[in-house]
Amino acid sequence: MCIFCDIYRTNNNLIYEDSLVFSIYDNFPVSKGHVLIITKRHVEDYFLLTKEEKISIDKAIMYMKNFIDLNLKPDGYNIGINNGAVAGQTILHLHVHLIPRYQGE
Repeated sequence: MCIFCDIYRTNNNLIYEDSLVFSIYDNFPVSKGHVLIITKRHVEDYFLLTKEEKISIDKAIMYMKNFIDLNLKPDGYNIGINNGAVAGQTILHLHVHLIPRYQGE
């Protein structure tokens, strides 16, 4: 069973949702406010996404960036996607890391 599918099914700690994606805080954050944007459809990587899912991910990134800016005021961001185990993907369900970065960390 997929942990991200389980999280969505149980509506466990969602901080953003639209018809195609949802967002949660990362359980192993790189920095304060590190979030994941995850497709509702179980799809392994970015290259298998539909055009609509890509658009939805982009909207979610912008929404979460604004949310994090208001609450934590970071100095910058990393946006990351690992595609495949050899690229560091540990959960084979597409997810985008939005990582706030802070001066001096």
